[in-house]
Amino acid sequence: MSKNSSLGASDLFLGVLAILLISVSFYQTWLGLEQIFGNASFVIALVLSLLLLFLCWMLRAAKLEGKSTGSLVGIYIFIASFCFIANFNALYTRFMRTDIYSNELRTLNEDFNNLETSIESKLSYKYPKETARNIEIKKKQLMAQIIDPANQGIGSRAQSLIRDIEKMTGQKVDLLTPVGNDYDDLAQRMGNQIDNMVMDLSPDERNLKSDINSSVLKWNKRTQEFLALSKKDKDDLAQTLIDNALTDYNKIGSRATNVLGEDKFKFEILTSKTQDVGKIGYAFEHAIKNFGMYQFVVLAGCILLDFVIVIIILLVTNPDNNSNRSVLGGSRKKGSTLIPNK
Repeated sequence: MSKNSSLGASDLFLGVLAILLISVSFYQTWLGLEQIFGNASFVIALVLSLLLLFLCWMLRAAKLEGKSTGSLVGIYIFIASFCFIANFNALYTRFMRTDIYSNELRTLNEDFNNLETSIESKLSYKYPKETARNIEIKKKQLMAQIIDPANQGIGSRAQSLIRDIEKMTGQKVDLLTPVGNDYDDLAQRMGNQIDNMVMDLSPDERNLKSDINSSVLKWNKRTQEFLALSKKDKDDLAQTLIDNALTDYNKIGSRATNVLGEDKFKFEILTSKTQDVGKIGYAFEHAIKNFGMYQFVVLAGCILLDFVIVIIILLVTNPDNNSNRSVLGGSRKKGSTLIPNK
């Protein structure tokens, strides 16, 4: 290559930087548009990225020649905005998917506990409310202790809780035995025995309370097991767990309305939007509602990918440096032209 057509150091640097940034943007745009355009997202992302590269070259050329760059910048921003939206969706979903699922399950677990408290507050007790509340706390601790993998069954800690319950009720609690190794069943039967001692319930109310207690125990356990999984396992299993939890929650809540009566117990069906994780609208909605450091980092990263290169080109390209250089940085030799005598 001759000297006249050689590239300058700034051209090479900007060219490599533009290719690197827009290549990453291309890949993230491809992923971000996939849920809308499917397989066609690859072609769309490639076209958008090539247009951005071409506009970068046009902007530098116009800047070197001292021409107006306003229209080119406007076109670049318009096209880059599509890439920015897709990039944000892809990056935000990748970074936040596991946290979104984990927070949703934690919230559902809290909802189950609140539903249990709400249902139990509407039931009839044989003891003053304060005493009944303390008995209920001890009962839940007992049930959790019975199924504790570290000390299953009615051990010393469980027996201590039973003695506390007997003091508060003034009644004897029978020590039941497990059927085989089914400690979940044992915990449930011990809980039912204490409920019968404390509450004055109809068969439907008794079954309702038993089911909500069982569901709370089950989802407390499943939530803790889920939170201990690896990131990949969480992403694979989360939506199924969330759907099952919602089904149980809404089923018990609706049943409570039928058993206790709408005038006594108000319940609203619970829904979740986690099935929309990966969709562009959900990514922006979740980021706005939960804006913090992670959201800021993803936002800054997307701006860096799509807009920083054009800002650099506009800042470092000086038309004064073009007097002896080509658009690509090659030198142009100027001098008088000798016209031979005829």
